[in-house]
Amino acid sequence: MHFQLTEEHLMIQKAARDFAQNELKPGVIERDEHQKFPAEQIKKLGELGFLGMMVDPKYGGSGLDAISYVLVMEELSKVDASASVVVSVNNSLVCYGLEQYGTEEQKQKYLVPLAKGEVIGAFCLSEPEAGSDATSQHTTAIDMGDHYLLNGTKNWITNGNSASTYLVIAQTDAAKGHKGINAFIVEKGMPGFTVGPKENKLGIRGSDTHSLMFTDVKVPKENRIGEDGFGFKFAMKTLEGGRIGIASQALGIASGAFELAVQYSKERKSFGKPISEHQAIQFKLADMATQIEAARMLCLKAAWLKDQHQPYAQASAMAKLFASEVAMKTTVEAVQVHGGYGYVKEYHVERLMRDAKITQIYEGTSEIQRIVIGREVLK
Repeated sequence: MHFQLTEEHLMIQKAARDFAQNELKPGVIERDEHQKFPAEQIKKLGELGFLGMMVDPKYGGSGLDAISYVLVMEELSKVDASASVVVSVNNSLVCYGLEQYGTEEQKQKYLVPLAKGEVIGAFCLSEPEAGSDATSQHTTAIDMGDHYLLNGTKNWITNGNSASTYLVIAQTDAAKGHKGINAFIVEKGMPGFTVGPKENKLGIRGSDTHSLMFTDVKVPKENRIGEDGFGFKFAMKTLEGGRIGIASQALGIASGAFELAVQYSKERKSFGKPISEHQAIQFKLADMATQIEAARMLCLKAAWLKDQHQPYAQASAMAKLFASEVAMKTTVEAVQVHGGYGYVKEYHVERLMRDAKITQIYEGTSEIQRIVIGREVLK
């Protein structure tokens, strides 16, 4: 077992850290407050190759491994989870789904510009009554011969208004249950496709989250991904990798809050000495550091298994479950270490605490992760 990063990994990690500090940190508080999508920063991330990290270079990607992806997600998320979630969705849901299961024509038309960062994508599974229950799709895609007629609503869609390419999961034959579900590539601007208002969220407020409405949208037959009835399997397989991204985001939020707490504890004085010298604070920092390191090991193990083409469903669910809970605990404690200043926006930790909560919800709630782990354990 090797616990040391390669020189290439360290270089990628440093590049992401420098970008986060120099490009994401300036203005991050204002973007959060005004719910401003970090369009300029996302464009630069695309130019650096961070939006198609694991895609084969022949399709415009960087050809990096999943470990590199974890490292980048952690560093970006330390500063701006609203930006890092764009990286997560584009890489592990949209690009991965197209590269693994798309036709050559679909890859050339859609994957290449996505991997190059020329456009961004969205993954559309959740609905008003079908979030974690992916089998209960109310969005329908009726086979009309040479095209499908798409009708329905999708909720909580990251990159909802900023994306150009949407992977939409819809029910084609309800009588077949999960075997009657398909996945489709939908382009922004198709007649009948409208974007709802931006959601006013607790955290990741810079992230572009919208509902999407489809009214008799004609989707060409060649835009279906995989064979008829492959949609549910496509969604589940894609979400396995997506959990690594969100686990890494949670890890970054936690480690970012921890670093701020350590720095503040050395500067803030109480009873004549820095509060870092008080045992009560040291105990908090010790617990935070231990839990973050455990979360990091789970994230890296899941990524390593993926890179080795070994089953990683259980590992990614464990990483997502544990890291998201660590993110919540750590950010709350970081606010506590800061005291009253932790409640003030300029110290960043209150925003990280708000951002942490979503990591327990999207890509499947903590309860869903426990179901996935339980099923894997009992196999």
